[in-house]
Amino acid sequence: MSGRAAAPLPLTDGERETLERLTRSQRVPHQQVLQARVLLLASDGVANIRIAEEVGVRAATVRAWRSRFGEDGLAGLGVIRKGRGRRSSISAETVAEIVRLTTTTTPPGQTHWSCRTMAQRVGVSSSTVQRIWSDLDVKPHRVDTFKVSNDPRFEEKLIDVVGLYLNPPEKAIVLCMDEKSQIQALDRTQASLPMVAGRAGTMTHDYKRNGTTTLFAALDVLTGTVIGQCLSRHRHEEFITFLNTIDRQVPAGLQVHLILDNYATHKHPNVQKWRKRHKRFHFHFTPTSSSWLNQVERWFRELTDKNIRRGIFPSVPELIASIESYMHAHNDNPKPYIWTATAESILAKVARARATLEQVAN
Repeated sequence: MSGRAAAPLPLTDGERETLERLTRSQRVPHQQVLQARVLLLASDGVANIRIAEEVGVRAATVRAWRSRFGEDGLAGLGVIRKGRGRRSSISAETVAEIVRLTTTTTPPGQTHWSCRTMAQRVGVSSSTVQRIWSDLDVKPHRVDTFKVSNDPRFEEKLIDVVGLYLNPPEKAIVLCMDEKSQIQALDRTQASLPMVAGRAGTMTHDYKRNGTTTLFAALDVLTGTVIGQCLSRHRHEEFITFLNTIDRQVPAGLQVHLILDNYATHKHPNVQKWRKRHKRFHFHFTPTSSSWLNQVERWFRELTDKNIRRGIFPSVPELIASIESYMHAHNDNPKPYIWTATAESILAKVARARATLEQVAN
């Protein structure tokens, strides 16, 4: 089989199409491109030595790739067999030491390791450290925040709220309600430049404050629509004003289940008197430090990202008009947030978090 033409390598139409696509690709590894070229030439009955000369590999390599294709088909392309390929120059002990230092220590005077500081400490290149961290999914540059609620009635309140999400009562509306206070009407000190091809839009880092407003919003769990109202302050008087707005907009035949946080305004004596006069309103309080349980918080995040953060507002009325415009556009095509977590799964997760915190503390 040296200089003579070998039997053509049998290929299906689909295999040939895949190999031809690989030879034109600029993204797959170079070795896969070479293998694809070898197999296509072999399918035309070209001799192994001639294939090797044309592709730039050894004849033994051509024979090995043909044999592997006969065994594994296209699945074998690009797979480096055990014992082959480049040997790692980093020992397992060095990798273990990098992981140990990353997870249990910090560099002098700093809060976390970087690729360069770790490379200097261990005596390897920074790219090696980066590769090890990437392979093991270790991310010392990141930190996630959390807060485990210490509310003594946590379980009771959690079950109540999650029950409303997963099994809402009939002839009723479930609203997630909260206030986004102190929204600033910020105007920039210089004109912004629009986005063009090759350059992002620009905005000055400094700004001028033109006042604030407070947005009261209630998200309908079933439909995703939002009842909202901007008011000047954040007191129980404004809260009662917004409750009256909800009372006017919700059909008279429906009970109103309102999910709220534990802000003192929501429990003011005047609010309690208002509730006694409006029997169809039922308040459900989320546990302390559990704002993640209130779905309207997610809508607030989208409002901030898509409307407020990059907005330019010379006055409070213009800020309010912008918020209302966003709210109207949202309500024209509302999409509810689908809650899937059960109370049992959340309680199990919280129990694990508390056990871990106790273990760390001890």
